[in-house]
Amino acid sequence: MIRRLVKAAGVGVAAVGGLAAVNRALAARADPLDPPLSGDHRTYRWRGMDVSYVEAGPADEDTDAETLVLLHGINAAGSSGEFREVFDELAAEYHVVAPDLPGFGCSDRPPLQYSATLYEEFVGDFLAEFDSPTVLVSSLTTAYVAGALSDPYGDVSVSRLVAVCPTARGGPDRVTWARELLRAPVVGTALFNLLASKPSIRYFNADHGYYDMASVTDEWMAYEWQTAHQPGARYAPASFVSGFLNAEVDLGSALGDLDVPVTLIWGREADITPLSQGRDLADEADARLVVIDDAKLLPHVEHPAAFLDVAREALSIPA
Repeated sequence: MIRRLVKAAGVGVAAVGGLAAVNRALAARADPLDPPLSGDHRTYRWRGMDVSYVEAGPADEDTDAETLVLLHGINAAGSSGEFREVFDELAAEYHVVAPDLPGFGCSDRPPLQYSATLYEEFVGDFLAEFDSPTVLVSSLTTAYVAGALSDPYGDVSVSRLVAVCPTARGGPDRVTWARELLRAPVVGTALFNLLASKPSIRYFNADHGYYDMASVTDEWMAYEWQTAHQPGARYAPASFVSGFLNAEVDLGSALGDLDVPVTLIWGREADITPLSQGRDLADEADARLVVIDDAKLLPHVEHPAAFLDVAREALSIPA
């Protein structure tokens, strides 16, 4: 019996050692990450973290150009690069600012227990740096914006809100063991490496990101792999897939209470957040709903020209 236990322990140690070796090899293949958008790369210091953001277009202190803040959605490979197909066009007309949320992209990724409250507070503080900006926001991050504006952190206000497939839930109800498993040093890293592998990235993009996979290039999916293999990359997604980034805000009520124009843009084929949900949300929030055909969660990538037409119209609505 003792001999069998010793043998089993040896196999376990060898397996863990093997996982550690694979993790190290994958980490060594990931180059340091460059900002995914053109423009001036800047840093916002927030609670001891360096939050990366890209700024482009006319500076609002020098011209009458409005400030437009772009806030990306949450996923294992999330970053401001979500706006890559529309950023330059928007920067030709607006003073555009696009951060990588804490724990994602080129921003710091400390081993925090990330939460919806943390992101709500970050969004509130970041938006307060600008004078009533217009906000273009994607998916779950919309709930953080709505929460920050409903219960402001500091002196924060916006002039308009444009939200793409907004939701307040991005995962299951909270599952503590799943979060802690993904945060574990060796096994957690290995599990996250599977979740963020190239086949998994392609699968998730095809399953609910894009209606037509021709809309996403191999180069972009390689960037997604790179960002998901930076040091500390698993900590924020660990909270996401285990339900700890679900917002507690009543999204329809919070959006309806805003005293600013609200436009919802929806991909007709979106299934994670289906169009029926968008119609219900628009009715509850008394918001304008615009649907873009042949698109899922990322109409701004799949159909940038159509998306820009809608966005420009929404941004021209008097505040």
